[in-house]
Formats: sequence, structure tokens, C-alpha cells
Amino acid sequence: MMTETSGDLILVLDAGTTSTRAIAFDLAGSIIASAGRPITQHYPASGWVEHDAGEIWRLSRDCLIEVADKVGAPRIRAIGITNQRETMVFWDCSTGEPVAPAIVWQDRRTAAACAALKAAGHEAMVQAKTGLLLDPYFSGTKIRWALDNWPAVAAAETDGRLLVGTVESWLIWKLSAGAAHVSDATNASRTLLMDLESCTWDAALCALFGVPAAILPRITDCAGRLATTALLGSETPITGSAGDQQAASIGQACLSPGELKATYGTGCFLLAHAGPVPPRSTHRLLSTIAWRLDGVPAYALEGSIFTAGAAVQWLRDGLGIIASSAETEALAQSVPDSGGVTFVPALAGMGAPHWQPDARGLLTGLSGGTTRAHIVRATLEAMGQQTADLVTALAADGVTAGTLRVDGGMVANDWLCQDLADSLGVSVDRPRCIETTALGAAMLAAVGAGLFDSLTAAAAAMAGADRSFTPAIGDDARAARRTVWAKAVRQALLV
Repeated sequence: MMTETSGDLILVLDAGTTSTRAIAFDLAGSIIASAGRPITQHYPASGWVEHDAGEIWRLSRDCLIEVADKVGAPRIRAIGITNQRETMVFWDCSTGEPVAPAIVWQDRRTAAACAALKAAGHEAMVQAKTGLLLDPYFSGTKIRWALDNWPAVAAAETDGRLLVGTVESWLIWKLSAGAAHVSDATNASRTLLMDLESCTWDAALCALFGVPAAILPRITDCAGRLATTALLGSETPITGSAGDQQAASIGQACLSPGELKATYGTGCFLLAHAGPVPPRSTHRLLSTIAWRLDGVPAYALEGSIFTAGAAVQWLRDGLGIIASSAETEALAQSVPDSGGVTFVPALAGMGAPHWQPDARGLLTGLSGGTTRAHIVRATLEAMGQQTADLVTALAADGVTAGTLRVDGGMVANDWLCQDLADSLGVSVDRPRCIETTALGAAMLAAVGAGLFDSLTAAAAAMAGADRSFTPAIGDDARAARRTVWAKAVRQALLV
């Protein structure tokens, strides 16, 4: 049921890895206005990725104000937040300023620490409690590294001034002028520190990773009155929050067990809704919180691919063989196949189901006849093959893929969507609003503000499909491509 309204809007802050954006949605799920700013990427050492948390806040604030000015702040009923997950921010509660760079989810500096914990036999306990694996992708080892290696962080902790949190925690703290140090359950579930069943910080995990519980935020639901902000001129409630992949799953209306979505942004993240009981993967997938409402969690199985759109960005900025990502569709169509080229885009290690942080990208099959079109096509084909690896692991864990719902900036490319269908052998549905990450946060905020009485009602009003892509190649051709891909992956894992 929807509450009767008159022109009410939900303002969403989508704080991603490469940009931060504000988007105003109406209660039919249409985008009314938006604003965005790029986020500076810092690479201080090989495998290290950092952001300036102060920049994230300033640019996010500016985007929110810009959109509020466009639509009229009085129309905004509530704010929703969605964010890059696992990225860890460190700040001083007395000054309100960061005390160190934010360590980004792609960062691999704690690979040795994770390997040591794994060698000591801790991974089984960690996976049982958190649903996660010991990988530098997650936040817990990032916090410990910062305490051990950045004196300003250690000094702030000693003095009782240090607060930490994922990006939504930092932004809510700033928006509320320091009144709320909170983290929603989806983001908290990515830290290696939260017990998946109780949705509480676990003392044994905090001890294992050496993280003082006092610096951690309070874990909250994903919808409800999480905080308020005076940023827009009057007190506006913040009523929705979820990590980007969970928000995208909600925006895709994956609300029942077995429903599946994949988001193609900087990385690719596939979530399969698993219902009210935490799933246990035996094939190197992750168990995670899908959402928590009224204190009751729902769960998902997840496969994480570290490099998706980032590979196209590398073609543009690293190799300089394209001027924009929009060129890739025409280039891929301009050749009948990849000319024997296979690209394993392990530019930040390999995620699920391999979990090899030291793997590196591999480009094979080059010849004198290789053109940039072949390399671009091989890059796009890697998206389908990486996703097929995840779907294979899901099937081994008992989840059979039906239709795959896709979103993210990459899926504006029709050729890519068709290749996904061909690679997986299933239909691929693209929504009418590919900004489903922000849409999911808007749906949560609308429920949290009482504008809808459930996510099902919000999805019926705000979500919808645009186009379906069906497989156009046979099983034999699909299997042949999988064989070539598997050989290349084995080579990449040996690098």
C-alpha cells in the first residue's frame, strides 16, 4: 500500500567507488533530477587503493544540495544512502575530520595478514560466523593495518577520539553533525566483525582481528529513522541505507528466494536472494545480509568479481585504445569474434570463486592481426565468462539460475547484455531504470519513511523491466568458449 502524497520525492546519495551522486526519485521510480562528481583515486603503492574521505563528504554534500535546489527541498520527504562497501574510513570524533586516507575495498595491502590468518586455521571459524572468507577485500584487516601503521590512527584510538566505519557510516555521521555513529546491517556484514545470525559485533572476531569494539558504529536496520540532517535547510530524516549491491538487488525486486541479479559497475557483484536463513556456501561464495527490517534479517549468496567496468576504464586510461566506454559496443560488433584473444581482467586479483589476491591480469592469443577491436571484444566477453563462473558455483551450492536481472552502467551496452545471455545460457533482463542501486536505496527510504508498507509494495510502484535478451548460441559453442576461458584462468592463477 502507498500513502497518498503530492509530488513527494526521495533523495538518494549514491556514494560509489569512482563517483558520488545524488538522485531524486518520485514514488513511481522515475528520476526527477541528479548530480554527480568524480572521486579521485589514489594508488600510493602496488595493490593499494585509497580515497580522501573528506573529498567524499564534500562532493556528496554538494551533490545533495544541488539536487535539492533543482527540485525544491520541501518536496524531499526522506533521504536514502547507498555506498561502496568494505571501504573503511577513519575519523576523529572531536574534530569531525579524517585522520587517515580511506582504504578502498579494492585494496590488497592486507593480503599477507589474511594469508597468515588462513594458515593459522582461522578461516573456518570466520566463515561460520560471518559468511565471508579471509581476503583483504573485507574491512576487518584494513582497520588493524591502519592501527598498526598510521600513528595518527593509533593516537586517536588511544585518546578515545577514533571512530571508524564504512562510507555510509561516515556520511551519516557528517550529515547528522556527529549525532549518529551507525552502520546498517548490510554494510556491517562486510567487515569480518559481525555475526551473521545475530547481526551484532562479535567479541571473538574483534579479538582475532585486533579491532576495539568501542570504535565501531551501532548496527541498525536498513529502513527506519536512522538519523536526521539539517543540510537541506530543515530537519530531513535519513530513512534508508544499504550497501550498493544489496541496494541494487532490492532495486531489481529480488525479494524472493532464488531471484538473481548482477550489477556491472567498477566490479561485478551477483546476489541470489536466499530467504530468512543464512546460506552456507561450500563453493567459495559469500553469505551476506540482503537487508534487515524491523530487526529481522534476510540473506543472500554473493559472488564478487573485482574488475568489470574497471577493465574498460583501463582500456581508456591505461592503454589509451578507446576514448570513452561508449565506443566499446560498436568496436565489439565490428569484428565477428575476438580473433583468438582472451582477457582475464584480474587487475586487482581474482574474487569469487577463486579468491586469489595475487593473481594478475592476463591477455592471451595475440597475433599480428590483433586489433583494438579484438581486445575490446575480449574485455567485454570476460564479463560473461566471469559471471558464468559465479553461476556455476551457485549451481554447485544448489541455486539454479533462471532469469538474470542486470544493472549498472555497463549494461547500457546491448551487445554486452546479449553476450551475457549467450555466455550463461539464460535470459537476461535489463530494468527500465539501470540506476537500480540508487533505486533500491530510494525504496528502502520510502519504506522507512512510511510511504510504502513493504518492499514488495515499493517494488510494485517503483521497479520495472525494460528489455529481455535471450541466448542466441547453442550449448556446444557456449561450452567451447568456457573451455578457452578456463585455460586462460588457470594461467592467470599461476602468475
